[in-house]
Amino acid sequence: MADLVYREVMHDLKNRIFNNQFDNKKLPDERSLSESYGVSRSSIKRALNVLAQQGIIFKKRGSGTFINPLYLKNQSLFQYEGTNLGVTDSFNLDGQHPSVKLLDYQVVPANSDLQQDLFLNENDFVYQIKRLRLLDDKPIIIETGYIPIKVAPELTPSIVQGSIFNYLEDSEGKSVTKSFMSIMAEPSNDEDHQLLGLSDREPVGIMEGIFFLDDGTPFEFSNMRVHYKYLKYNTFVSLDEE
Repeated sequence: MADLVYREVMHDLKNRIFNNQFDNKKLPDERSLSESYGVSRSSIKRALNVLAQQGIIFKKRGSGTFINPLYLKNQSLFQYEGTNLGVTDSFNLDGQHPSVKLLDYQVVPANSDLQQDLFLNENDFVYQIKRLRLLDDKPIIIETGYIPIKVAPELTPSIVQGSIFNYLEDSEGKSVTKSFMSIMAEPSNDEDHQLLGLSDREPVGIMEGIFFLDDGTPFEFSNMRVHYKYLKYNTFVSLDEE
């Protein structure tokens, strides 16, 4: 219930920010927000922390909480659903429609690398999920993910044809909020030529890493082979010791 409360506040604040409902681009203090929403200070604080992590707001010590002017200038960089780090959410721009085609779904034993990356035992199993992500029916990403069964025991082929992260938040009350990613490029291979429409002279982008739940549990190891024309990854870097 507490998770639902803070998410409702967060979504409402985001909508109000989107509609320019805060004077001077400044949010009310936590106590005022708590009173106006009729929820606890802890729920307000959690909602604000998520918005800050997404780069939509920032806190200025001694002055209050302000809306990031970059959000107002270019909201397309901030198209996240809930608190999750959806990979193709930022592509949902200007009427473009993202979709997913399931290529492979099976349960396999976790190999030694996955055991290390996802904190698994040698007898643990993972979902091996391979999907082709499209934008306006144009293929942009070949994604192969490995998710421990014990972390998400209810995943089905129909679920993974949509947003796994959003399903996790809406159905399980869990959020994927952190990732460790490596980004590189390499020559395209035969599968890239077939699925992404690349020629043998064109490179492919690689995004590979681990996604973590908000409690620090490793949720997924993912390898994404990205059409080079769509290799654009936005992130926020905080130099604040806090």
